[in-house]
Amino acid sequence: MSLASTSETTTWLRSNGLEIVLYILGAVLFSRFATFLRDRITRKIDEGFRGGDALVRTEAAKHRHALAQVVTWVILTIIYVLVGIEVLQRLGFAITGLVAPAAVLGAALGFGAQRIVQDILAGFFLITERQYGFGDVVRIAVTGSAEMAEGTVEDVTLRITTLRNSDGEVIIVPNGQIVKVMNLSKDWARAAIDVPVAATADITRVNEILHEVGTKAYEDPRLKPLLLDEPSVMGVEDLTVDQMNIRMVARTLPGKQFEVGRELRVRVAAALRREGISETT
Repeated sequence: MSLASTSETTTWLRSNGLEIVLYILGAVLFSRFATFLRDRITRKIDEGFRGGDALVRTEAAKHRHALAQVVTWVILTIIYVLVGIEVLQRLGFAITGLVAPAAVLGAALGFGAQRIVQDILAGFFLITERQYGFGDVVRIAVTGSAEMAEGTVEDVTLRITTLRNSDGEVIIVPNGQIVKVMNLSKDWARAAIDVPVAATADITRVNEILHEVGTKAYEDPRLKPLLLDEPSVMGVEDLTVDQMNIRMVARTLPGKQFEVGRELRVRVAAALRREGISETT
């Protein structure tokens, strides 16, 4: 290698090469700082929930938690793109000269990028419309899947939603493939219990027992904070030759319908057993 070539390489390393290293190092440090700041904000939101008297997260807290994650994701994406452009310029690529080829390449890749754009647009509306947020229990219908994706929202970005189901499995759903969302923990929820009894049972007495169970449950210091009002008996929901189902419903705090439903079923079964009325299967 000639002396002139060595000198040019050294000069490039001291100028453009050093700038490339500094840009990349700056992007990494900024990414670490943004992630640290996001984690600190979300941790503060979670600590406020755990340290307060609230039994469930407020809708505003869930939205702020999701918004912090989305804003961080958007900012880091922009930073990486800008740093990539600067690095390409330092490597000798003329960005203005790449406009025409980029337009052709963009048109060629446009069909392939449609799904990504669709995911990002769908994620934007999910966040701005507050359809769900961090900690919500949701049931999502996904394009091309016969089964619903159900679980607790653990992460929301403009492109994907991450859920964790009751088995501990992580489910990742692209936002653009979401067809329908059922939010099971927004504002309030309802626990519905169908009580199957023999068709020959005294329906009046069964209704009285269920009313008593609902009244006692609402007076229970452990259950009352989870209930918005006293559980009510709706009456016969279904009737066959040898069985009838009597429905009991209770309005609960968001996300607490499963806990309340399990407790009410235990109380109903015990009350019917004491009265000598057996539930059919």
